[in-house]
Amino acid sequence: MPRRERVMRMSVELPLWRALAGYRVLTMLYAIGLCATAYSDFARPWVALAYYAVLLVWTLATLPRVASEAACTKRFLAADLTVALAGILLTPLADNHERIAGGGPTLPSIWTAGSVLAFALKGGWRWAAVASTAVAAVNLVERGRPARDTVHAVILVWVASIAIGYVVEVARASERTLARALEIEAATRERERLARDIHDSVLQVLAMVKRRGAALGGEAAELGRMAGEQEVALRMLVSGGLVPVSRVSEDAAAGAVVRAVEEPDDDGPVDLRALLAPYASGRVGLAEPGAPVVLPAAAAREVAAAVAAALDNVRRHAGAEARAWILVEDEPDEVVVTVRDDGPGIPVGRLAQAEGEGRLGVAQSIRGRLRDLGGSAELISVPGQGTEVELKVPKGAGRARGKKAEQR
Repeated sequence: MPRRERVMRMSVELPLWRALAGYRVLTMLYAIGLCATAYSDFARPWVALAYYAVLLVWTLATLPRVASEAACTKRFLAADLTVALAGILLTPLADNHERIAGGGPTLPSIWTAGSVLAFALKGGWRWAAVASTAVAAVNLVERGRPARDTVHAVILVWVASIAIGYVVEVARASERTLARALEIEAATRERERLARDIHDSVLQVLAMVKRRGAALGGEAAELGRMAGEQEVALRMLVSGGLVPVSRVSEDAAAGAVVRAVEEPDDDGPVDLRALLAPYASGRVGLAEPGAPVVLPAAAAREVAAAVAAALDNVRRHAGAEARAWILVEDEPDEVVVTVRDDGPGIPVGRLAQAEGEGRLGVAQSIRGRLRDLGGSAELISVPGQGTEVELKVPKGAGRARGKKAEQR
């Protein structure tokens, strides 16, 4: 069944752009409200009315432009700042000198800060510094002298916009780092999954061909030798060289994007007993509860594959005459599957040596599978007394892993 692509979109910028759009609308209404309350005090009210008509149309018409970083173009920013600066310069023409000298607001009032903040969100603190400096210069020209309230307002806008611009730059860098980390994590998990699949199929076949070829001799021995060489090469590739291409991260206008190709959840819960039953034979005993042992399908398949890997290790290392027992226990919160054999056991340090040689049967096919499910795999072996592998998996393992991925 084809895989599906899951897209995780992460962005701290989008809420800031939405907040900016709301700020522009509210401050536009605030500026118009100030004009309405002091309409009779204006020297030329028609100038103010004309400007506010332009400001109203401009603010509402350009809301899509402040929806994201991609939509907010340089040309729009220049035009938006021009509207703000023009309103400041028109204030002496519309208002009387006494109100201006007394600290009266400019025509755009605090709407001007929204234009500066757009620069900060688009280009970071450097763009914010340029825009706020232009606003500061025009404010000083409008007032005619550096009054205290004007200087305070200018410094406030200057510091706030630069700070927000810096925060946006840090947030973008953090998003790229997070996307890269998720890409590496996904690539590692994919490599481990491929390593398990290869170990359970191709490597096992190559190892069998090598053994049978050596036993048969002649041309079969040469074929077995070649199979052994390919087995070693493939083990080295699996242990350190597979880099999947199914994981991609990018830095898009709407935030960092991570795409991951997932295996489909094509069926519901299954009875683990049905998946383990085929492993029972004359030399493999199976003890299970009388009631169904229900697990999510993906988790049940992984547990069954881990059991198969454990039994394969018994056949390979304990000999064809060794016996094995599978015990299934259905606990309230987890399922425990134990695989025990009566073989010679594993010498101390052998597992670490095998992993270093690229033999990942225990590390990947058993422990790796259970780790991905949120469970654990414990291996207990005493030389001369056999080996016991205990697999523990939470009952909601498959569903919990899916929810965790969606929350990311």
